[in-house]
Amino acid sequence: MTKRKTVKELPKTERPYEKCYGKGAEYLSDAELLAVILRTGTNGIRSIELAQEILDRQENGLLNLYDLSKEELMNIPGIGKVKAVQLKCIAELSKRMSRLSLQEKVILNDAKTVAEYYMEQMRHETKEILMVSLFTNKGRLIAEEVVSVGTINSSIVSPREIFYTAIIHNAAYLILLHNHPSGDPSPSANDHMVTEHVLECGQYMNIQLADHIIIGDNSYYSFRENGLI
Repeated sequence: MTKRKTVKELPKTERPYEKCYGKGAEYLSDAELLAVILRTGTNGIRSIELAQEILDRQENGLLNLYDLSKEELMNIPGIGKVKAVQLKCIAELSKRMSRLSLQEKVILNDAKTVAEYYMEQMRHETKEILMVSLFTNKGRLIAEEVVSVGTINSSIVSPREIFYTAIIHNAAYLILLHNHPSGDPSPSANDHMVTEHVLECGQYMNIQLADHIIIGDNSYYSFRENGLI
């Protein structure tokens, strides 16, 4: 029986650390990048094999770091509590880094840039989350806040809370955003009612509702783009 080589026993050109140092992280495969983070395997399983197991678990590749819970990660042989927490933190870091790189590109009147900024944050949520995104009179994004979690309807959404947040931040414009866990961003009757309610309140408060964007699975629906605001 051939003995499985550890990462240290591999040729230097095949070791993720040395490959990264010599060529750069961009030359590493997804499994090699994960192997560097995992550092060591366990029970005869090399870190690169352990990384590949994570990538193959639900056939979603790196997105498994988002989709798998800590408990599901810990069900993979070789992944304990510490590694599971590290992997979830890496996923959160990548999400935040992605959003930071997009923040300067967010344009108030361009629904696509706004949707792209919030896409990775919201598309993986299993519950509906309603957020308010606040902008200055020059269209610069200044703040955001979660307004409610759960089914979005006009009886739950509180314009008072939305506009109180806008006043605190001295916002001139706001955009409502919420996700559809089903992945289909098509608006419901409740979505239309919420939009009309907040739009009307904004006219009285002199804080304009610039858009209501629904986030689906790599897709979005903009009320402004569809001529409804």
